[in-house]
Amino acid sequence: MTASDAGTAPWTGRLTGGSGVSVLVATAIVVADMIGVGVFTSLGFQVKDIPSGFSILALWTVGGVVALCGVFSYSELGAMFPRSSGEYNFLGRAYHPAFGFLAGWVSATVGFAAPVALAAMAFGEYAKSVVPEVPPIPLAIGVVWLVSIVQLTGVKHSSTFQLISTILKVVLIVAFLVAGFVVGTPQPISFAPHAGDLAHIVSAPFAIGLVFVMYSFSGWNAATYIIGEMNTPQQSLPRALLAGTLIVLVLYVALNAVFLYSTPISALAGQLDIASVAGSAIFGGLGGRIVGAMICVGLISSISAMMWIGPRVMMTMGEDIPALRVFSRKSARGAPAYAILFQLAVANLLLFTRSFEAVLDFIQFSLLFCSFFTVAGVIKLRITDPDLPRPYRTWGYPFTPLIFLLVTASMMYYLLTERPVQSLSGMLVMLSGLLIYAIFRRRPVAAATSHNRE
Repeated sequence: MTASDAGTAPWTGRLTGGSGVSVLVATAIVVADMIGVGVFTSLGFQVKDIPSGFSILALWTVGGVVALCGVFSYSELGAMFPRSSGEYNFLGRAYHPAFGFLAGWVSATVGFAAPVALAAMAFGEYAKSVVPEVPPIPLAIGVVWLVSIVQLTGVKHSSTFQLISTILKVVLIVAFLVAGFVVGTPQPISFAPHAGDLAHIVSAPFAIGLVFVMYSFSGWNAATYIIGEMNTPQQSLPRALLAGTLIVLVLYVALNAVFLYSTPISALAGQLDIASVAGSAIFGGLGGRIVGAMICVGLISSISAMMWIGPRVMMTMGEDIPALRVFSRKSARGAPAYAILFQLAVANLLLFTRSFEAVLDFIQFSLLFCSFFTVAGVIKLRITDPDLPRPYRTWGYPFTPLIFLLVTASMMYYLLTERPVQSLSGMLVMLSGLLIYAIFRRRPVAAATSHNRE
């Protein structure tokens, strides 16, 4: 049985029960995975070349619209092929199981472990503003272990933890927004369009800024990695992806508005830690601690989301490939324990070696490459398999997929020109997975087939 064949039958029995992941929890996963540290660090470099309130908000709005274009395409594929694992499933079904394996191999090994390590390290750094006597590495390792233990307790407890931590994250951000607009000192900046804004929007700095804005929006596809655990995924997945992305779009635009409203542009320009700068402007001396605590709480939900969805890729690969079958085994409470422990081990290794930033540099191009061809797969399947059942059809087709493809292609071009060594090296690492795939697929598949149907 190939990876694409495997998606047609085994998931059916897992989707009909009422104890699966709800739309609300799936939406929380999307929100938690998207909101990391990106929105709190990007503005300082954007205002240096785009000193316009309207243009900055337009930049973040455009980023959200592009993410929504991706949501519409992934929703069609997810409703057609409702099996956990994201691009591993989609690329395997739309093109060839080998293509899906390459995407899955990157995601299962470092694609989630590296962002987990980065978010954990950021947690440790921001926690210094609250508990300055504790070094960041122990805090980073501790939060990853804590979240992993929750994931090992099963889907029910993971759902509760994810929902509560994400709601708390959103409440804290909304409280920060209200305080910024109520307590903050208004700055002489306008969010209404002016004559010079068009020149900003069509400028090179705007295009470059969009690349980093899109990184802040990455994670809009998070729920596709747990489709197999969702109730009625054909309806729930599109709703969760759309609701989560819209919530984040509104929060991102509002956060950048409050940063600009409460803090002088001269104080923001060139700064990395925008949230702390704005927090000090709003709350005074306590600003750094308040913002640090807020981001720490938010990062817990982000780490939780990635520690939930990442192991599902290895779990699904284990269902298809005998050599990886151990990772498909679940505990009595439905947690893929070995897959979770594997991602935990990789994340800890990256933290101990401080290599997670280098790994992220290497895999950025590969991840964009996989997203590009996943959305292109919607168009490809419309042409080659027009009669396949489509419980959800991409809104705005073919324009929304084409918008996403255009922006993603420009991001890949930017990476190739600005970071050619890292981008090409990352592609070579991904392509080396073909050798691993060939070795794995030579082994008998009968055992994996019977295991999938248990």
